[in-house]
Amino acid sequence: MTAQEAPCTLKLEQLPSASELHGFRLGMTIDQVKARVPPVVFGRTDQFGLSRTSINPHFDSRFDAASFDGVRTVSLSFLDGRLFEIWIGYDTGFKWQKLEDFVAGFGKALGLPGKWHAKGRGQLMSCDGVEIFASMVGGSPGLRLTDTAAEHTLTSRREAAANAEEEAEAAEGEIIGDKQTKLYYPPGCAAAKDVSATNRVLFTDAEEAQKAGYKLAKNCH
Repeated sequence: MTAQEAPCTLKLEQLPSASELHGFRLGMTIDQVKARVPPVVFGRTDQFGLSRTSINPHFDSRFDAASFDGVRTVSLSFLDGRLFEIWIGYDTGFKWQKLEDFVAGFGKALGLPGKWHAKGRGQLMSCDGVEIFASMVGGSPGLRLTDTAAEHTLTSRREAAANAEEEAEAAEGEIIGDKQTKLYYPPGCAAAKDVSATNRVLFTDAEEAQKAGYKLAKNCH
């Protein structure tokens, strides 16, 4: 493997500041972002700890457009109050307009030691805990920086919630039997919760339970 093809080993905390990022960096708190851009307004935090905001300096008079020279839009995503994803869309006045110039320029600005790889219509740099993705959006370049550990945490939370919901839906449609008493409890019967895990057995319907020798619990009539 040549030096040019070597993977990017740069860690998230080693990612340097760059003037092209206009004061934003991964890991910032909400208060730090507010200090950088006082007019910013944050959306509600969802059940997974995710909140987002966006800045449109040339379309929203609350923002100082001069401090966002060359920028069309900034989108920020937070997990548990920490900035884990930054997307900046640059306008036609930005200094690097061709994708190859854009990745070369940011590679140097951020001190990226690895090689960019094609991904979809853009270029991706994967480092140790951070991904940098460059692409063309609306005729101008855009850059996305992502804290991959935080992204994985968010994905895990969503998957856990989805699995729990599926299990709950499945449980609602199952008939619970008690191996000790030989009674069965149809879906929605509150008494089923008293059946211990050791004695619990599941049936797909009442007929299956009855064929197995179980009788309907009287408190579920």
